[in-house]
Amino acid sequence: MGEVIAGPIWAARNWSAGDGAGSIHDDETASELGFRGGTVAGDVHMNQFPPVLLRAFGEPWFERGNLSLSFKNATVDLERVQAFAEVSAEDETTARVWMTRDDGLLVATGSASVGDHCESELRKKDYRSCEPSELRILNRVEPGVSLGSYEVVTDPKKQFQRYDAGLISDPLPWFRGDSPWGGPIAAPCTVIEFLWGYAMIGLKPMIGEGVGLFGAIEIGFDQGPLMMNQHYRLESRVICVGQSPQTEFVWYETEAFDQEDRRVAMMLMQSRVMKASSALYTSV
Repeated sequence: MGEVIAGPIWAARNWSAGDGAGSIHDDETASELGFRGGTVAGDVHMNQFPPVLLRAFGEPWFERGNLSLSFKNATVDLERVQAFAEVSAEDETTARVWMTRDDGLLVATGSASVGDHCESELRKKDYRSCEPSELRILNRVEPGVSLGSYEVVTDPKKQFQRYDAGLISDPLPWFRGDSPWGGPIAAPCTVIEFLWGYAMIGLKPMIGEGVGLFGAIEIGFDQGPLMMNQHYRLESRVICVGQSPQTEFVWYETEAFDQEDRRVAMMLMQSRVMKASSALYTSV
């Protein structure tokens, strides 16, 4: 057993509530699918981990670290949650991480480390795909398919607005101003919004209908951090597809390369689609 580092308790915000009907973050839609209300997105919860991981690993976490989470229970707007990390007593470059609601409900569990990403919580998953023909919603998604190549600039406007409005849980001043690497750096939610958002341009036409939600997310850095106001090339591809009793899911990875073609950051994502939200299931 190693040292347990606890972050502060924050009332996380469902800032995607305004996405409208058909979104898992919308109260009515989420309630119809059996949730207590519109859910707080996983990337929102990931924002609470950097201060904890800085205490565990220092600044190198933003340069070559990772955070790998599976989400276990959804939360709703303003529910109070807390992030934890337990650094390994045998290997000080790895840690067990988790998040709980203030009543003890487990929200997420996973791993964090500095250096090798290969032994993370999500990298050890079984990525054997089912046959796409077995799926009703994601039957057009196949392993190895490219989700596109994109040239992007990391516009800081949305991150700055959230920082100024107090919406980023346990924010670092580096998300708004100067950092040890020069200018402002991307918060986890911003890393995900760029690496997930552009991948969805390629994925969305293949997904069909249904209400989606994040099942698991990993972000990692090789030549990090991901800086704001910088040019990057994003490359995204499908890893596998599968299903659970309540969802169909796709795993995909997006990588961000700088202008010197160095991999700066990556994201591994499991996106789920609720079967109960699709006429392809409910009409049978």
